[in-house]
Amino acid sequence: MGKNYKALKKQEFAKGNHRIIPIRMEDRYAIMQWRNEQIYHLRQNKILSKEDQDNYFNTVVTGLFSQELPGQILFSYLEGDTCIGYGGLVHINWIDKNAEISFITNTAIEKEQYVFHMSTFLDLLEEVACNELAFHKIFTYAFDVRPHIYPILEKNGFKREAVLKEHCLFNGDFIDVIIHSKFL
Repeated sequence: MGKNYKALKKQEFAKGNHRIIPIRMEDRYAIMQWRNEQIYHLRQNKILSKEDQDNYFNTVVTGLFSQELPGQILFSYLEGDTCIGYGGLVHINWIDKNAEISFITNTAIEKEQYVFHMSTFLDLLEEVACNELAFHKIFTYAFDVRPHIYPILEKNGFKREAVLKEHCLFNGDFIDVIIHSKFL
């Protein structure tokens, strides 16, 4: 894709050998694969096809770059030059200066090196939210199916702010949603 976000002055954020850059078109099928493999914890109601993914990138993602106040700012998360994850700020509320964090890695990393990569990504995304956008707060909205992520969030300065009891129907059962927030 190789595009820049109009909403950001700085486009690349790095920490060691890892960086986030505006989401690239070339990463869309890897992202689709990871989303399909990890659908259980996403707000995604069906397996994505290449056509679905192409349509989303062509109709939604490409429009984000030219908007002064986009609803989301998505990044490819790279190790060296290889995309190993993606995410960003979603459900952005420009008036109240807050946004939800989204993050997904290569499914193999999800099992082996998730603590390191989620912490690195959170550091990089906080730089975007705080230094570039002057946001007041960032938060996560997580189905209560991956309790291993809560200590990672808390180690990175996020506080459990709310539990929405039996908030989502998941595999025939109502489950909680856990919200962690960090004030910037």
